[in-house]
Amino acid sequence: MSEQADAAAPTPESPWPVGTLSQKIRGYIDRLGSVWVEGELAQWNVRGANVYGKLKDLEQDATVSISLWSSVRSRLTEEFAQGDRVVALVKPDYWVKGGTLTMQVHDLRHVGLGDLLERLERLRRKLQEEGLFDPERKRPLPFLPGVVGLVTGRDSDAEKDVLRNAQLRWPGVRFRVRYAAVQGDRAATEVAAGIRELDADPEVEVIIVARGGGDFQNLLPFSDEELLRTAAAARTPIVSAIGHEADRPLLDEVADLRASTPTDAAKRVVPDVADELARVQQARARIGLRVTGLVAQEIDRLGQLRSRPVLAEPGTLVERRAEEVVRWVERGSTLVDHQLERAGARVAELASGLRALSPQRTLDRGYAIAQLPDGRALRSAADAPAGTTLLLTLADGGLSTSVEGPAETIAGRG
Repeated sequence: MSEQADAAAPTPESPWPVGTLSQKIRGYIDRLGSVWVEGELAQWNVRGANVYGKLKDLEQDATVSISLWSSVRSRLTEEFAQGDRVVALVKPDYWVKGGTLTMQVHDLRHVGLGDLLERLERLRRKLQEEGLFDPERKRPLPFLPGVVGLVTGRDSDAEKDVLRNAQLRWPGVRFRVRYAAVQGDRAATEVAAGIRELDADPEVEVIIVARGGGDFQNLLPFSDEELLRTAAAARTPIVSAIGHEADRPLLDEVADLRASTPTDAAKRVVPDVADELARVQQARARIGLRVTGLVAQEIDRLGQLRSRPVLAEPGTLVERRAEEVVRWVERGSTLVDHQLERAGARVAELASGLRALSPQRTLDRGYAIAQLPDGRALRSAADAPAGTTLLLTLADGGLSTSVEGPAETIAGRG
């Protein structure tokens, strides 16, 4: 019956048994042979000496189940864990009884470090050319953030370190924590989602992305291009606290601040209240010393001013100035008298000169001034014909007379 069914095509009247179908599927799959594949260990469960897990392609979002028997595992020279990037020699194996397809692993190796580094270097150059690493785009952290966002693994040491150290430094600090996978195939997507959510919260002033270190391959999600572009586009300052010194993920380059560890991130983001109080006390002490020094300096200046004679005995200045005023008054009086005396002598000299030149002196000597009726002085006898009335001015008065004729005529007549 079974051989006839194998030879004939199945029909509703003559269907294949499930076992026949399963055997045909297994026979077809067995002919596929072995193949090398690359992916990430999404699961790695050790059960006794065997290992069961899943191998995932992050780019194409495809997953296959794998199994690793103890005989193969004993030949491996490397240790593997979930999140590792590997290449595996697999052969499809269809389990007839369970109806499942599993890839039997015959060899397993970590992806060559050179290949990963080459990919990261290409991504690094690409982002650097776009300016995502430029120092000019990095934003300063707030001095005392009211709310700090934290993206980290649930119940992780990184979370405890950040919260404990931040609250020890500043007890009033508040946190908004968003949990995400920090390794494996979901890490990059969940961390990016946490950053976007906290960045949209208007109360969050700074975001810390924290993980407690790890090996190179476990930190690969923090060099994921989607995560890096999310961090670069965030308006809130980002602090990368992955905690790995040797192989820094690219998030350290994109973030506004890189902290060496989650503890260091807490110290860089939140100020120490004890340090700030000490600074305040130091500032107050410096201000007090400065003010005291200024007051003392002004007191000394006042003492020096008060000790000066002009302030100690103000009358001394007045007396000294009074004496000077008296001297200047006396000198001024003497100078005025001298000037008056010289002026008087000069006036007397000028008066004597005037008097010597005065017509009165001529008159005093017996002369007279004859004036014509029109007031002109008589200078020529021809100007006064007979009968002309003349005014004679004498030394002590004046007379009016009439001209009788020339002097010669009058003399002959006598």
